[in-house]
Parts: sequence; C-alpha cells; structure tokens
Amino acid sequence: MVKRTTFASADCPVARSLDAIGDWWSLLIIRDAFDGVRRFSEFQTGLGIAKGMLSTRLRDLVARGVMTTMPASDGSAYREYGLTERGVSLFLVIVALRQWGEDHLYEPGEAHSMLVDKERGQMVARLQLRSRAGKPLAWTDTLVRKADHKPDRGGRRKARERSAIGQRAT
Repeated sequence: MVKRTTFASADCPVARSLDAIGDWWSLLIIRDAFDGVRRFSEFQTGLGIAKGMLSTRLRDLVARGVMTTMPASDGSAYREYGLTERGVSLFLVIVALRQWGEDHLYEPGEAHSMLVDKERGQMVARLQLRSRAGKPLAWTDTLVRKADHKPDRGGRRKARERSAIGQRAT
C-alpha cells in the first residue's frame, strides 16, 4: 500500500485544508451534516459508504475539530454527530463546489438539487470573490504571497509574491 503524503505542515492553506478535509467522503459527510443528517446509520445509508470507511472518516473529522459527537436527541444510547464552528465555516466551500458542479457537470436543463433561500424560496446568488473595497475580482486580479523560509536580518520571514498564473511578481 502506498503511504499517504501529508500536507499538515505545508505553507499553502489549500494544501493544509485538503489534508484535513479533502477526501470526497469527508466532504459528502459534511454536506449531509448541513442537510441535517446526525446518526451514523443515516450517513451510512444515505451515502452508501462502508461502515469501516465511515467510522474512520467520522473519527478523523471529530479529531480535526470539524465535527463533534453528542448524546442522541431522542434519549437513546446512540451518539449523534454535529458540525462544530469549524465545520460550519466550511459552508461556503460546499456552496462553491455545488455551484462549480452546476456550471460544469450538468447538461442544460438537467435536473439537480438546488440551494435556495429559506425565506424567499429562490436560488441563492452566485458566490463571487471581492476585494476589501467590494470590487469583484477574477483570479487574474489576485496573487499569492508565498512564505519565505529564510529569515531576514531581523529574524522575520519575508513573503514572496507570485501572480495568479505563477509568474514571479516584482
């Protein structure tokens, strides 16, 4: 079996995030938790995931602080799972994946589930990246400031900038 590479100490927030919650089972578990699924058996039945795989994923999500366990709401001996504040903060990630899928993985007019505003019953607006001033930004309007591991004379780490397309910025 191939040993999994870990990105837990990576400089890139995307790599660290994927290390924590990036496998597809974990994201589907989180999606279902947003939809109100709480019990192991409900996750297992709804996803069609093997019990051992589900147990591992839930244990990892709890250990990473994305989910928590609590006594069953009906007073039975079972435990239920819920999203922590850290888990709830993944909502926009799930919405972004949903909207990307709607845009690229469905034929025009093909039926699919829709995310709607509870109050108005209308589809939610498209996510859009904006500057702090409110200006819409495309990926070409951004750059990544990479951490430099060589401390400067004052002992501080410098940031290197790379444009969105990977060219070294000046």
